Amino acid sequence: MSESKKISPSVTFLDVAQDDMGQRIDNFLMRHLKGVPRSHIYRILRKGEVRVNKGRIKATYRLQTGDRVRIPPIRMDISAPSQPSKKLQAQLDGTILFEDERLLVLNKPSGMAVHGGSGLSSGVIETLRSIRPKDTRLELVHRLDRDTSGCLMISKKPAALRTLHELIRQNRVDKRYLTLLAGSWRKGAKTVDVPLKKNTLQGGERVVRVDPEGKSAETRFRRLTRYAEATLAEVELVTGRTHQIRVHSAWLGSPVLGDTKYGNEAENKKMRSIGLKRLFLHAHKIRFRWPGDKRDTVIEAPLPGELERVLNKLKKFNEV
Repeated sequence: MSESKKISPSVTFLDVAQDDMGQRIDNFLMRHLKGVPRSHIYRILRKGEVRVNKGRIKATYRLQTGDRVRIPPIRMDISAPSQPSKKLQAQLDGTILFEDERLLVLNKPSGMAVHGGSGLSSGVIETLRSIRPKDTRLELVHRLDRDTSGCLMISKKPAALRTLHELIRQNRVDKRYLTLLAGSWRKGAKTVDVPLKKNTLQGGERVVRVDPEGKSAETRFRRLTRYAEATLAEVELVTGRTHQIRVHSAWLGSPVLGDTKYGNEAENKKMRSIGLKRLFLHAHKIRFRWPGDKRDTVIEAPLPGELERVLNKLKKFNEV
């Protein structure tokens, strides 16, 4: 039986140290309020019960050295967090593409969430923290959709997290994806530069739409192989909005094959007949340069076998 602990029923004040500079407030709270459900943490943020320097902040606020964080009373008995399942641990076994003293890069499997929430007790980051207890400062550098596979960066030190976030803000992290799109492209390259806006439907499902009132978003597509009814493309993300590739490709009229949210069901059904049972979207390469380095760091994730087999079938029957 797991032990139970009572989170402090009084207001707590925490001063932000140098090591926490640049960290998002939601991640900071999750580390300091271990065992408190993510949903509860986001609730107290939305209600303005968490204050930084006496002011309300959003979950995306990045802490600065010297900030004072007010954490409200949390009167609840919280069971000690459950350990990630053996299945999750087995899925991550052998997925490390790169590791040094600053950074860990995984080839994330499709179907695995990067973090717990929305009914999931744990994801990649919680599982890693469980199986690598000596790495006490593991943090997600960025996110991938649950059904997207490929390169996922996890920082091992706060300074590395700050540096990588700054590089991302300056568009100095080159992230490339491989995707199979519906339709046979004659044109070799296409750029989509239309704004995107998040919407929440009845029932809580999140969808993203092209909307002139949304945030700017740019995606560059480059055709690699043209098939009779599909196109293999490499995608460069200039911005990093939620579901960006999937929504922009659908806007082009060439949705990502295997996409059940934004895709074409008739096209997906055809692809299922040749073995595509997941979203065909894979983060295959990341390139960046640490400040002071003379060479880029380049990490690549091989295309998963189930996607390679789909391409081999397409090549055998209908490559143009």
